[in-house]
Amino acid sequence: MHRRQILTLLLAGMTLPLPAIARAAGQTVLAARAWGHGDTSRLVLDLSGPVKYQTFELDAPPRLILDLRGTRLAPGATASLSQGPIKAVRSSLRPNGDTRLVFEFDQPIKTTAFTLAPGEGKGDRLVLDLQRGGPILASNKPAKAPEPEPAPAQAMQAKAAPPPRPGGVHRDIVVVIDAGHGGKDPGAIGAGGQKEKHVALAIAQMLARKVNQTKGYQARLVRNDDFFVPLRKRVEVARKYNADMFVSVHADAAPNRTAKGASVFALSEHGATSTLARWMADQENASDLLGARQLLNLSDKDPMLANVILDMSMNATISSSLSLGGNVLENVGGVSGVHGAGRVEQAAFAVLKSPDIPSILVETGFISNSRDCMRLMDTRHRQKVATAIFGGINGYFSNNPPMGTYLAAVKQGSLA
Repeated sequence: MHRRQILTLLLAGMTLPLPAIARAAGQTVLAARAWGHGDTSRLVLDLSGPVKYQTFELDAPPRLILDLRGTRLAPGATASLSQGPIKAVRSSLRPNGDTRLVFEFDQPIKTTAFTLAPGEGKGDRLVLDLQRGGPILASNKPAKAPEPEPAPAQAMQAKAAPPPRPGGVHRDIVVVIDAGHGGKDPGAIGAGGQKEKHVALAIAQMLARKVNQTKGYQARLVRNDDFFVPLRKRVEVARKYNADMFVSVHADAAPNRTAKGASVFALSEHGATSTLARWMADQENASDLLGARQLLNLSDKDPMLANVILDMSMNATISSSLSLGGNVLENVGGVSGVHGAGRVEQAAFAVLKSPDIPSILVETGFISNSRDCMRLMDTRHRQKVATAIFGGINGYFSNNPPMGTYLAAVKQGSLA
């Protein structure tokens, strides 16, 4: 049985009844604004306070449905949004007090949504990042309201496998790709001013294209432009899309400028495997820290039971991450060389702390090393690195396909 299903059964069988969670109420969408660059656009809703939301996508025509729980629209809040890929915006107040916004696009759009807490003189915000050219995942059927957001006790049951694509019974393997840093966080900086955030985004986008070009896979980018995403939001994106794996792409620096070559990291709960691994994790985690317990919604459970569930999940996930990372390191090492002992390193990277999603962090080279930096600035080398990363991912999932996926059907020989 698949690890995630085992964990779901454990939670379903061992969880005590919980009081219902009170829904957010009385919030207002104060204003909305949108801007874009090239094939990407960002839509921001300014809110009077925190809200719960759900999104789903439809086609013919391409649409994004956004349901905001217990929320109303201020007059004229969305008046200026019909621009860029947005052809039209419609809204309705539902009988239960929710507001539904429907965004109609001029072509298929990939959507990533996340919330931002108040800060830097701004209030609560809901951010929608739109990428032109993405496949719409829902079939062309009449719109149906999504199920209510689950309470914590139901969270893992709701964390089921993604639905199959239209026209097929086998779902795709979902790979969430995180381009490290971005926006106000440039990451490591090379001797000539080269910024890690640009290298990471370029390789992540190339990797996403490679994933989407391969039957049986689907890629989701955490960020598709130069903007900042908190570490906890990166993990939440993976969970939102029911990811089968999460890969974070970086090009870091090291105190010793002779350090060179590629590295792959998985999570460690019990200390780093090397001094450099510890140092790099500290650098990456400086802006944000995250505990895995909150991701599994275990805070309401008996501490002993919570620790048992968390340990079972984390141990299995880390084992899968190490195996996956080994495949990726072997492939990327053939392009960029391997740093250190040639093994998958472990450290407490906050961005890898999904307790049920195999997660790795790939350092594609050291931007602090002159030779590595020169190669990372070369488009052809970046493409080779992206191809190598995907080769490792595909090798792992070809041998260990999640149940219900196209690759599982291929391995079982059950395709018609």
